[in-house]
Amino acid sequence: MPEPDGAPSGRDDRSQRQRSDRASAPGKSRGGAQGHGASSRDAPLYGALDLGTNNCRLLIARPAREGFRVVDSFSRIVRLGEGLSHTGRLDEAAMDRAYDALASCAERVMRKGLESERLTAVATQACRQAENGAAFIERVRAGTGLKLRIIDPAEEARLSVEGCLNLFDPRAEAVLVIDVGGGSTELSWLRKQGREMKTVAWMSAPLGVVTLAERHPEPEDALGSAGAIWYEAMVADMGAAIAAGGIVDAEMRDLFGRGRGHMVGTSGAITSLAGIHLNLRRYQRDRIDGLWMTRKQCEAAADRLKALGPDGRAAEACIGPDRADLVLAGAAILEAVQRAWPCERVRVADRGLREGLLLQRMREDRKPRRRRRRGRGKGAVAAAE
Repeated sequence: MPEPDGAPSGRDDRSQRQRSDRASAPGKSRGGAQGHGASSRDAPLYGALDLGTNNCRLLIARPAREGFRVVDSFSRIVRLGEGLSHTGRLDEAAMDRAYDALASCAERVMRKGLESERLTAVATQACRQAENGAAFIERVRAGTGLKLRIIDPAEEARLSVEGCLNLFDPRAEAVLVIDVGGGSTELSWLRKQGREMKTVAWMSAPLGVVTLAERHPEPEDALGSAGAIWYEAMVADMGAAIAAGGIVDAEMRDLFGRGRGHMVGTSGAITSLAGIHLNLRRYQRDRIDGLWMTRKQCEAAADRLKALGPDGRAAEACIGPDRADLVLAGAAILEAVQRAWPCERVRVADRGLREGLLLQRMREDRKPRRRRRRGRGKGAVAAAE
């Protein structure tokens, strides 16, 4: 299954044959071979494309029982938001990188025979923030035929929650979903109401791994005391952004403190943290997606990343050179959330917005359409659904 925002290049392409099903056990290839049969193979294709601040990602799948089965996936680091926090505009080179990746996505869509009306393509923080974001979206439409829609933070947060629903512990009374992107971080607080978890609050912090790393460049002597000061500055910056969101809920905080709630973290930075924790020699989605980590384990993995230094991080298979300068920013974001909302357990999610887009669209198409039939006499009578 594809990796959320910030995945090392190529990780998705190695995972194309893995299948997805929202109802199956986390940490395993979602979908399996359990009774999907011909109905799944004959089902129409759906696609979800997410152009983020750091990554361009595509997922193509067929509906399956209570979920979907992945047919193809693509992920490429494009750093569309590089320099945006300083200039307010998308850089020309960054736009060219993103355009090339989107052109590759368009080719995959065409080769798979995916009908355009079943492709949902969205853009997030970089295009929301940039003065020339809308112009770039039009350039993409004219050149590739892809029609991207810039979504607001509320929809981004909701879709990320949708994509992670089956990672919620059914015994939990509260869940905090953390979606760490390249340009922003969405936080969604959910509380059990009856048998369902309902979102009771959410916020979008204008800091992601790219923006935070740009605001706090890594010092040359990062392995010494300067490195500790640098990391704490990132944590404090994110902490201030969380505080500015104004989310205060004493009852919810108490649930987390008493172990009756947990966090779900979705991002390439958090999955990389999990890979470091597991000492993986290569990225293994089936071991990472759904993994439980304690707060101490998250902090220990972050400490190891600091000790590795830039070259050591680049050599790690779960990080790679493209993200060696971003992964500690992601760790700092997670730590800031954990300090603001103390919680012992974090569940790692190798899923998120794209999965949410697919599930939402498939669910909409399954809804019976209302039809009208003519009745005798005057007017018409609405038929039952």
